[in-house]
Amino acid sequence: MKNYRIIVAFALIILMSPFSALAQEKISVAVAANFISAFKEIAADFETKTGVKVEATFSSTGNLYNQIKNGAPYDMFLSADEQRPDRLQKEAWTEGTFIYARGQAILWSANKDFCKAATWQDALKSNQIKKIAIANPVTAPYGAAAKAALQKAGLWDALQSKVVNAQDIAQSFQYATTSAVDAGFCARSATVSPQAASGCFYNVPEAPDIVQAACIAKNAKNKKGAELFAAFLSSEHAVQIKAKYGYR
Repeated sequence: MKNYRIIVAFALIILMSPFSALAQEKISVAVAANFISAFKEIAADFETKTGVKVEATFSSTGNLYNQIKNGAPYDMFLSADEQRPDRLQKEAWTEGTFIYARGQAILWSANKDFCKAATWQDALKSNQIKKIAIANPVTAPYGAAAKAALQKAGLWDALQSKVVNAQDIAQSFQYATTSAVDAGFCARSATVSPQAASGCFYNVPEAPDIVQAACIAKNAKNKKGAELFAAFLSSEHAVQIKAKYGYR
């Protein structure tokens, strides 16, 4: 992974300046769906401090990767895994990658009685549970983590008839909050949202932590702006925002 310490130091100098030479410019960022809420807060603060507009496209990691492979002109990619940024480095789309967050999968339900079971496994075994949302494991790393947890618990095959595949982790949470499903595997960051307060959730320690990496396009239209934002993701304020949403 590329070392961004020099970029961070440079960025802090710029951010402390009253005016930025990058003002009125913009960057285009592809962002994994689990990071929507945290990203919006971080981007808003970045825009205020630098004047650089951040235009984001939110979707599953796999979908965004495919868009990039098909020529989508993003300046930067915030993935929900390490594998796809690493592939883009090998494919010469980027010159380096860096980790910007570590997330966790949870199991959330709009029905608070769902969490009366001793464990998340017991909750899913109930005959009252008819539908369970999971982000597509092929394109969404959080979905892959949920599948791994179910396999570890010996429930993956048994629950196949109840599984509803969501396009991404944000849609999985949407299905759960609207009671389109009885429960959904979601990102821990979702528990901070206003909708989450009306429901309940289980931590899912059997799901592996999701290590989320990012990268900047080698031919980015605004490479300096993207590098500045990459550094800003490691700033004290950005770290505090990420922690609020359960990221490490």
